[in-house]
Parts: sequence; C-alpha cells; structure tokens
Amino acid sequence: MKYTKIIEGIFLKRPNRFIAQVLINGKEETVHVKNTGRCKELLMSGVKVILEDCSNNPNRKTRYSLIAVWKENMLVNMDSQVPNAVIFEALKDGKIKEISHISYLKREVSFGKSRYDIYHEAENKKGFIEVKGVTLENNSIAMFPDAPTERGAKHVLEMIEAVKYGFQGTIFFLIQMKGPNEFRLNWQMDRNFSEAVKLASKKGVQILAYDSIVSEDSIVIDKPIKINLNQ
Repeated sequence: MKYTKIIEGIFLKRPNRFIAQVLINGKEETVHVKNTGRCKELLMSGVKVILEDCSNNPNRKTRYSLIAVWKENMLVNMDSQVPNAVIFEALKDGKIKEISHISYLKREVSFGKSRYDIYHEAENKKGFIEVKGVTLENNSIAMFPDAPTERGAKHVLEMIEAVKYGFQGTIFFLIQMKGPNEFRLNWQMDRNFSEAVKLASKKGVQILAYDSIVSEDSIVIDKPIKINLNQ
C-alpha cells in the first residue's frame, strides 16, 4: 500500500476521535485522524507524525489525514482503513502461506449477520477473513484490542458458525509496525473479545498475526509472528 503525497508534522492534541491539531511547517492545522481508536500510547503531545496530503479531494473538510506516528525509533502506521487493502494485496501476490492457491477474491462479503472483510476461494475451499489492524505495542508485544469491541466479538463468534458450515475461517491480526515479536490478546481491555478469539481457535478458526514493513509513505505485509492467546 502506497501513499502518494506525505508530509511530516508535530502532534499537539486530539479534541475528539476524528480530528487532531498538528503543527505543519510552523502552522497549526486541523487534520483528520484515520483511526477512531484511543491510540493514547501513540498520540502524545510533541511526537512526530506523518500525514497524507489530500488537497486534491475537493469534498474534504481538512487538507491532511494523520496516517502514522513515530514511537521512539519505531514508525507505526495507524491508518485503520489500510489493513484490509494490505492483506488483500498480499493474498493476490501469494504472500500468505496459510491461505494459498487462491482463484477468487472479493472484499466485504456477508455470512449470517456479519460482513467479513475478505472472501476467498482456493481449489475446493471457500473461506472468510476478518482483518484486525493492531497499533498497540508494549515491550515488543503487540496487543488487540486497544478499546472494547462488542462488534468484534460478535464477528468472531459468527466465524465459528461459518466453519461449522464448511468454510475456512480466519481472524487476521495485521501488526501495523515492525518490532513486536509476539502477539497477545488484550484480556484486561476486553475479556469478551479475547474469550471469543480463544474459543474460535479451539473450534477450528485460523488465527494469524503478521507484522509489517512501514515507511513514511507505504506499508506492506512482512512475516508471521508468535501468537499467545492465553490470559
């Protein structure tokens, strides 16, 4: 995934989930935040951020979108819209060994009462993938979620039903950074979601976690990392 036009800035504050105040070329600007999660461990006053210049879109209220942030020496992509595209691209290119020989791909396909991010067909297998972008990291451990997600737990439980009907079900955690060596569920933040994922794993749903190579103007999938689903 490539961004066409980016610029650096200094994060000042975040009045609400959708906007932030950022210092760009010495001028304070109101920018769109492409992640409605809390991201409190990332967006701290004074940190350097990366923004996409969207001035060519006449329908926008703000010129810039905040897409990434420096956390010490690690660049974290926090664009919540990008993980689906990154994984879809990786599947097309055959970069995900656990889901290979794909003959058909489609985004946003429903099963039951849930709409899953990706539907795929490979030989005699058909399956659904639910994608979760991960931006929370502490001591080289990536965790999800960073806020309670009732909707997320619902999708995971319905994925179990898809597996019962013969589909391949996958919950895919894309770590939007390079650095963590392990992925864990954030039991303290959302026990219901964590229990749902652990149950899904026992019921035949595939749980994957890959990290990413992140630059100021791009993010691409890299390698699988260790998964620990225990509390």
